[in-house]
Amino acid sequence: MSPTYKEEPPKSGLMTALFAGAIIALVAANIYLYVQVDHVRSDVHDQMTKMHDSIMAEVASLRDSSSVTTASTQKHIDTLKEELETARNQARTLSSQAKAEAEARAEQLAKQIEAEQAKTTQQVRTEISGVKQTAETANAKVADVSTDVGNVKTDLTSTKSELEKTIADLKSVRGDLGVQSGLVATNGSELAALKRLGERNYFEFKIGKSKQFQRVGDITLKLRDADPKKNQYSVDVMADDKLTEKKNKNLNEPVQFYTAKGGHIPYELVVNQVQKNLIVGYLSTPKETTSR
Repeated sequence: MSPTYKEEPPKSGLMTALFAGAIIALVAANIYLYVQVDHVRSDVHDQMTKMHDSIMAEVASLRDSSSVTTASTQKHIDTLKEELETARNQARTLSSQAKAEAEARAEQLAKQIEAEQAKTTQQVRTEISGVKQTAETANAKVADVSTDVGNVKTDLTSTKSELEKTIADLKSVRGDLGVQSGLVATNGSELAALKRLGERNYFEFKIGKSKQFQRVGDITLKLRDADPKKNQYSVDVMADDKLTEKKNKNLNEPVQFYTAKGGHIPYELVVNQVQKNLIVGYLSTPKETTSR
């Protein structure tokens, strides 16, 4: 027959150590959130720098293209003007018929020059419009990135606030061995917050009444009785090949026991639901173990 394991008495200073650990974990969570925001800020800065460089390159390309086109068009216009001046000079010295032909030629050149100048003006306006459109598109992208950054910051702030609120709502109570427990979760969201703190290891379980022990973490449990009306239960705990009986324990009560692996810090069972022949809860074990 397996021997019944006798629990050790509570150790002095444990309550202070547990609360100090919780505060350190909360500070670590805050530092993690700050680092995440800093990474997001750095990524956004890099994106905006690349976008700015791309816009400047595109504007420079448009400017160069516009300069070449304008120079070519201007050279053509200057040639037409020279031809126009030659035609007008000829009109002054030629006979009436030749003069009429020269004037007609001059008029034709003048209209051609006017059309070329109008075409150049329109082309410049089109290129300017393209640059403006590119700039407006870039501004819209920058605005979108800024909005995304704002959303990320809001989400991080909200997550931080929710975590702090959840942790603030948790309670530290005395376990069945008289040892002041760490923070105790009474539902899934509170347990998730404890896991994020990372102060201890947590193993969720759902155990039905059975003759066989069921493994939870590095121990085994056997449900002996569950009373939903009284929200009480009784279990056998097998750890280090030693049996510990836990009778008539209450809902959300830290049920404590010592193991060789845990050293002077107790393991804790917390049952959040008591149903007919079924209990649901979690096992909490020390993060860093010591030898006893």
